Amino acid sequence: MAVLKYSKQREAIRDFLAHSEEHPTADMVYMNLRESFPNISLGTVYRNLSLLSETGQILKLNMRDSADRFDGRITPHDHFVCERCHCVEDIFLDDNEEITIAAQKKFDGKIRSHTTTFYGICKKCLA
Repeated sequence: MAVLKYSKQREAIRDFLAHSEEHPTADMVYMNLRESFPNISLGTVYRNLSLLSETGQILKLNMRDSADRFDGRITPHDHFVCERCHCVEDIFLDDNEEITIAAQKKFDGKIRSHTTTFYGICKKCLA
């Protein structure tokens, strides 16, 4: 993990993501941080999210039909995305490591990690 010069705003972004289970968009992060940093710009939020993602301190989740989401939990896990409301939820599979091992058997390079995203309809939307 690369060492970054300390930034109060970047630390606040990372802290917000570490305590959020919503997998927020950049706009959601921006709106939340404006309470503590009224002068923060959306550009600053985007730049810091990109930097934190590039250095492996957060996960950037590329959504196929909506804005990218961000996850402060970087330990191995997968995600579920609702095709109606676009909520994102964590899924912890017992055989997560086994999936990587199975994929490695079919691939000549070196697999270091993986993410799986499941799509469907969440419990709230089904109700």
